[in-house]
Amino acid sequence: MGLMPLDEAVRRVLDAVSPLPAERQPLRAAVGRVLAEPVLARFDLPPRDNSAMDGYAVRSQDVASAPVRLTVVGEVPAGGKAERPLGPFEAYRIFTGAPLPPGADAVVRQEDTDGGEKEVEIEVAVPPGHNVRPRGDDVRAGTRLVEAGTILGPAEVAALAAHGRSEVRVVRRPRVAVFATGAELVPVDRAGETETAGAIVDSNTPAMAAACLEAGAEPVCLPARGDDPEEIATGIDAASSCDVLLTSGGVSVGAYDFVRRALEARGFEERLWRVAIKPGKPVLFGLLGGRPVFGLPGDPVSVLASFEALV
Repeated sequence: MGLMPLDEAVRRVLDAVSPLPAERQPLRAAVGRVLAEPVLARFDLPPRDNSAMDGYAVRSQDVASAPVRLTVVGEVPAGGKAERPLGPFEAYRIFTGAPLPPGADAVVRQEDTDGGEKEVEIEVAVPPGHNVRPRGDDVRAGTRLVEAGTILGPAEVAALAAHGRSEVRVVRRPRVAVFATGAELVPVDRAGETETAGAIVDSNTPAMAAACLEAGAEPVCLPARGDDPEEIATGIDAASSCDVLLTSGGVSVGAYDFVRRALEARGFEERLWRVAIKPGKPVLFGLLGGRPVFGLPGDPVSVLASFEALV
């Protein structure tokens, strides 16, 4: 049997799997999760015209022949609002993020004034819209805020929170059963036994678990299994409640490679075996009861290489 090209192997894996069901999660717990449905903006953001600078809200037509002096009729802090509309040759002291007073159409930054409290000298002419963030400048109500399939990071969480989303629907994390095979393996807490001829520490199980965590899955670590078909079969059965099974070792053509045989005895549908990558050639993939199963090689470097390429 020839080696399968990597791109064909990837295609077969992707064709065989489908997304898991969605679940609701608090927004604070959704970082790193995959959004299950598009989220639409509930309202314009910003919700109203607001100042992009600390300065003075003015009518641009009043400052067209600057320098000019205007009467200061009040101030508008962020979160506040003007007491009345702006009249001719009047100005409001305004701060960054504050809503633009009715009648105003521009903001002159404070550096371009004398900073007056009752009257202010405007030293520069400004056009309409100057230093104003218009309503809906970031996003308009009804537009797609975040697309389905997006991995939620801090920026997406901020956007969702700004639109009042305290919960989101995300794809459930897959539970991945992980175990290594090999009669020579001992768990890490029995590392002293490696002084015995032939024993080595099982580093593949923690490596596969760490790779699963990094990829967004929830690993379920099972004990390593010896090179025995029945012992390997018990490991396969112990993984039946998980979404994916991931093993290492026992998938090549050696006399003690029993993983493939044990899977076949349980109705395994093989989709690929032996891929043209090095390291990692004797990798196995298929479905067991509809669940994806990956049989990775036993060499630790091959485990991580084939995980990166296919899992």
